[in-house]
Amino acid sequence: MSDEIDDIKYTDPENQPAEEGSHSEYKPADERKDTGVTHQLSGMYRNWFLDYASYVILERAVPHINDGLKPVQRRILHSMKEMDDGRYNKVANIVGHTMQYHPHGDASIGDALVQLGQKDLLIDCQGNWGNILTGDRAAASRYIEARLSKFANDVVFNPKTTEWQYSYDGRHEEPVTLPVKFPLLLAQGAEGIAVGLSCKILPHNFNEICDAAISYLKNEPFQLYPDFPTGGSIDVSKYNDGARGGVIKVRAKINKVDNKTLVITELPFGKTTSSPPDRPSSSLPDSILKAVEKGKIKIKKVDDNTAADVEIIVHLAPGASSDKTIDALYAFTDCEESISPNCCVIDGKKPCFLTVSDILCKSVDNTKNLLRKELEIRKNELLENLHFSSLERIFIEERIYKGKEFEQAPNMDAACAYVDERLTPFYKDMIREVTKDDILKLMDIKMARILKFNKDKAEAAIARIKDEINDINEKLNHLIEHTIAWYTMLKNKYGAQFPRRTEIRNFDTIEATKVVEANEKLYINREEGFIGTSLKKDEFVANCSDIDDVVLFYKDGKCKIVKVADKLFVGKDVIYINIFEKNDKRTIYNVVYRDGKNGFYYIKRFNLTSLNRDKEYDITKGKPGSRIIYFTANSNGEAEVIKITLKPNPRIKKITFEKDFSEILIKGRQAMGNILSKNEIHRIALKQRGGSTLGGRKVWFDPDILRINYDEHGKYLGEFQSDDQILIIQEDGQFYTTDFDANNHYEQGIKIIEKLDINKVWTAILFDADQKGYPYLKRFNLEESSKKQPILGANPESKLILLSDTTYPRFEVKFSGLDDFRDPLIIDAESFVNVKSFKAKGKRISTYTIDTVTELEPTHLPKPPKEENEEEEAPNEDPDAGKSDSDLIDEMTGQMKLF
Repeated sequence: MSDEIDDIKYTDPENQPAEEGSHSEYKPADERKDTGVTHQLSGMYRNWFLDYASYVILERAVPHINDGLKPVQRRILHSMKEMDDGRYNKVANIVGHTMQYHPHGDASIGDALVQLGQKDLLIDCQGNWGNILTGDRAAASRYIEARLSKFANDVVFNPKTTEWQYSYDGRHEEPVTLPVKFPLLLAQGAEGIAVGLSCKILPHNFNEICDAAISYLKNEPFQLYPDFPTGGSIDVSKYNDGARGGVIKVRAKINKVDNKTLVITELPFGKTTSSPPDRPSSSLPDSILKAVEKGKIKIKKVDDNTAADVEIIVHLAPGASSDKTIDALYAFTDCEESISPNCCVIDGKKPCFLTVSDILCKSVDNTKNLLRKELEIRKNELLENLHFSSLERIFIEERIYKGKEFEQAPNMDAACAYVDERLTPFYKDMIREVTKDDILKLMDIKMARILKFNKDKAEAAIARIKDEINDINEKLNHLIEHTIAWYTMLKNKYGAQFPRRTEIRNFDTIEATKVVEANEKLYINREEGFIGTSLKKDEFVANCSDIDDVVLFYKDGKCKIVKVADKLFVGKDVIYINIFEKNDKRTIYNVVYRDGKNGFYYIKRFNLTSLNRDKEYDITKGKPGSRIIYFTANSNGEAEVIKITLKPNPRIKKITFEKDFSEILIKGRQAMGNILSKNEIHRIALKQRGGSTLGGRKVWFDPDILRINYDEHGKYLGEFQSDDQILIIQEDGQFYTTDFDANNHYEQGIKIIEKLDINKVWTAILFDADQKGYPYLKRFNLEESSKKQPILGANPESKLILLSDTTYPRFEVKFSGLDDFRDPLIIDAESFVNVKSFKAKGKRISTYTIDTVTELEPTHLPKPPKEENEEEEAPNEDPDAGKSDSDLIDEMTGQMKLF
């Protein structure tokens, strides 16, 4: 077997020539020192192991490029074709029939047959064939049945174009490769582990394969991406056309039912909802439960309701964010998997590493050659039929069988000579030379056939044969178009059965430290120099997780990163400790330090984006005796103003001055900084807190946990500058504003949360309890307020009907009860009432009973000009006080005419 793969060479590390410059030399076998059995084992390894490896690669684990099948799969399909009578066959019978071709036992055949059947392409299955979603195994082979699918009969078999070889025992013939006229390897995928190499080809979509084949035949660019029967989604940005070194990310499909419930409806490829005995690590729910046990995710329980479709229900724990939990599921469980393809195939009796595009091109070329062979074979058959039909017609029409010499011929040779002589004048019109076999075939024509001979029918049959030959010639002359038509036919006939199940999209990078649950608390014992999660009686630092890093700054200017532990000695004189976020460019450290014992004082600003764990770094110039005098850590790049007091000195007139950190550029940790003072500093105090110098910060609001964040969880509120505020309007009609600190807590009952815009005009329609519950309309701006302020007035019985932030809103008011006969009232808010304070009462809409108020599509209309003597309404005064209902109706009717 070793001579079948010439490119696989054995490498003996002990017998290799020495590299250039090496003192060792290569020695022939007869000059090497004999150590007993070493020679014998080396020879056995060289010969026997290479034979074994070659056999496993060629005959068991790796598919062939021509038909995309491993030997066991090819033998199963060949056996099923031999047994095929249109009815289902017991799988046990198929396995037994295949054993005459495959010498490796019934278990390997049965497993391979089930895997083929579960791909739902070549085999029509009946019975319990297992479930690729749950991982359940198929029933015993005596209980399930199978037959070839219509697609397999159309595409896979043709004995006339098949190359045959003897089976392992020489009693039967089996195909070298099946004449598959389709890139079957890409449609089904393949996976196998050989000796020294492996194969992993991912399945692709049937329709996309057909389209790519047509594009290749038209010399157009194409691109193929995997499509999995389990669905999910994939990121193919690093697929690398399926070649070695490429990788794809596969994710489960997770839907949010509500704020406390998630449901997984599609699985990553290769994962199941239960733990099959042969693949115990493939269970998706088990991976979720393991993450819960480790404290990575807050989940109350997981229910697996999978049947025909996947349904894994994840119930969240109280206080857990659904958006953050989804990211955590991708980060810490098998809901996201990375798959590395490896397109290894057998081509020319040796393994080759190709790309998906290479496989498609070779398969399409193979299909084109097979179609050409089929056309040529059919053409030769038709030419033979045409040749004999022409001879038959001449033989009967010329009544050659009636001649005296023919009837009285002494033997067959004389009769053949007579027929040959009579046919000689017609040989010039024959397709090929007439042989004795042709004449003997004419002798076998029965008299009944001669008596039924019809000249017109014979000529029509010959004409049909010639038309078919001409059609074949046309296809041979336009073979590419014929191949395109073949793939188009396959797509039209079978494409509807294979919709794309896996969504292609780009995945955002999930940082595990941002989505892991902070299930631990970090403490510090400054006196003894220990930090850890077990020091529960000491100073609390922050909530953390077991995968977090901790940043520490010391009085002598040193800093370092350590991992969270139960108890860890870090040393004394710690001036700052917190959880370290990698690649955090917004946390800015403002520092003043003394260079050495009596050196100058420097001021600097810097960030820490990445440090090596457990390595000490110096934020000073490194001189002995250096010391940090002032230190702050600012999560949003704030720059404060400090007041410096120098040590009294007769030579110094001004011993106090101020310094604004915003004047200092943000540089790296290793930067020296600017000289703050050459004189000795007595004290540094905070003069004024400053704003951020980094520009805006993007903020999101997570409705599940009622917290804001900077990690893209929940509703995007906008980009905030230092002075910007968040506006919260509650369901009860109160509003207030806050800053965008991530530690803020918000109450339930939020109606609107957004970035505050003091120039935005709000329009409210409300029932005012102080005015007999009549509906009022008011327009107002909202201002910054740390305390809750009522929009509806002081009376808690007032109710908000509608709140709009449309610039020019229009409303339709419909009446009910005894007033339902009235036509709906259309109100343009800008013309109806002016913009006032949110404390103003507004303007009454009507005294009639209102059924519904609906906001219409806005259209801007100019405001009516004010009369000279028209007065503005007071903030807390009813503008309609003293007016009768009829006066109000007349007034509104006049306003309606403006439309």
